[in-house]
Amino acid sequence: MLQPISDHLYRYEDTCNVYVVRHGEEALLIDFGSGDVLDLLGGIGVKRAAAVWMTHFHRDQGQGLRRAVEAGISVFAPQAEQELFESADEHWQSLQLYNNYSGRQDRFAPLGSVPLAGTLKDYERRTFGPWTLTVVPTPGHTPGSVTFLGEIDGKRQAFTGDLIAAPGKLWSLAATQWTYNGGEGLAATAASLLDLKDRQPDVLLPSHGRPIGDPSRAVDVTVERIRELLAFRGHNPRLLSLRAQPYEHVTEHLLRSRASFADYYVLLSRSGKALLFDFGYDFMTGMATETVRAARRPWLYSIPALKRDYGVTAIEVVLPTHYHDDHVAGINLLREVEGTAVWVPEHFADVLERPHRYDLQCLWFDPIPVDRRLPIGEPIRWEEYEMTLYELPGHTKYAAAIALEVDGKRVLVAGDQYQGTRTNYVYRNRFAMTDYSASAKRFRELAPDVIVTGHAEPLWVYPGYFDELDERGAELERLHRELLPLEEADLGAEGFAARLEPYQSTVSPGETIAFEAEAINPFSRTAELELTPVLPDGWRAEPPVVRETFGPNETRRASFIVRIPPEAEPVRRARIALDVTADGKRFGQHAEAVMTVRRL
Repeated sequence: MLQPISDHLYRYEDTCNVYVVRHGEEALLIDFGSGDVLDLLGGIGVKRAAAVWMTHFHRDQGQGLRRAVEAGISVFAPQAEQELFESADEHWQSLQLYNNYSGRQDRFAPLGSVPLAGTLKDYERRTFGPWTLTVVPTPGHTPGSVTFLGEIDGKRQAFTGDLIAAPGKLWSLAATQWTYNGGEGLAATAASLLDLKDRQPDVLLPSHGRPIGDPSRAVDVTVERIRELLAFRGHNPRLLSLRAQPYEHVTEHLLRSRASFADYYVLLSRSGKALLFDFGYDFMTGMATETVRAARRPWLYSIPALKRDYGVTAIEVVLPTHYHDDHVAGINLLREVEGTAVWVPEHFADVLERPHRYDLQCLWFDPIPVDRRLPIGEPIRWEEYEMTLYELPGHTKYAAAIALEVDGKRVLVAGDQYQGTRTNYVYRNRFAMTDYSASAKRFRELAPDVIVTGHAEPLWVYPGYFDELDERGAELERLHRELLPLEEADLGAEGFAARLEPYQSTVSPGETIAFEAEAINPFSRTAELELTPVLPDGWRAEPPVVRETFGPNETRRASFIVRIPPEAEPVRRARIALDVTADGKRFGQHAEAVMTVRRL
């Protein structure tokens, strides 16, 4: 039976608590359980369930969702967990079963795909009838869990999913172990509970357990017990101190985040505005083993402290040093919640806006719109500061160093180029053997007093530091030149003669798609290159072979189109390739791309 909580709010005990928010003859369902709640709505005068909002993806929350879909009820899921609903079939097909070291409960996902009417974005406000609920990110039970918070019948109600079951109780401790032997979700649960307490709900409505009428006490006793278990495990001993003080000074007006996965930096203006250098995963309690969307959760956890402790009135601009997820994952949240403008160096703005075109590591899942493309080598102003950007290939081709003066000190914001003097190169990020020789020279020319990076303490430059960079850059280049057969064929440090853009695409039968091939002449002489698209049966390339003359070691782009036949069957990630021949020497299928064919 439906148990009344207030005039317009009911609880149904099913495989989980299903909450019913009634407005006239319509209802909003928070979680869904087996779906049996639909048989009871008429008893409270409800003729239609308008929507189901899911707090997280576990089967006990929504194992009957197919019934909701068949009844025409719109289903909404947390944005971070959307693929576990919409692409559950693919999730099960790709699930690693042997030699698996993940602790995250992704086996508790829906058994079949559930079409969604939309996603629930963190911090967004959604209305049903006269009520407005805020989607609050509350990772812990799962990385992507959310709480819905809003006033219903005169009380601030918090639909908390499985964040808490009762004062001092969690529904599952096993669910909080996101890695093989970790306690990441425990720390996240404590952080989420404390954030929820700050939002001052009157009632907590858990997925398992009874309504909790004293949230402050419930949170305090639960966090204390979590703290004891974390201490027993020796896990995350700084959690509460980092929450209390997430930032530290580099200089008076330049702050470093202490609790993010990749450090970001806050430039403070006299006006009260702030500019952020990078913004990825704020206030990390640990990372799940996997790197799928449902295991990677950005949020704005430390931003209130920035406003509270430093008088920041607006997060006006965010400026990333490179495109990697741990430096950009939270940027869309900043834009949507704080109204932050996104400024990006011009040479990698396209990677953020059109990630599907690139075969690169650490790409974020969603496009990040760019408000301003910043020129390289030209001074730009923000408030009282002037800064100049420089290309900084090495860690990745798509990176920039940002030089500016703060509080009388020359500062260089250098992303992940170095950790101390250690080179941080990754071949698939697009690396050339001369990159670190060039960056050593650039650092010496800029002569910063302090270098701030993503994964190390700020480095105050000491005598001989630039000499060390020179030596390491030269040594790295020498080792590559000695180890690679450059005289026979110079394919660079990456080792490939070509690559294709877009790397990912979705098309319909009968459509055409244009490709760009970036190819390199591997010889120190002029050579004719033949680039032959390799396609699934029945597909055609125009032209079928691209033949062009390249100068010595020249890299250039060439174009062709692919026609998908009208009778092509739907397929996920059909592979195409580019076979490369230079002056008669065959190098093989050096480039590939994937195409999903769907009937729209």
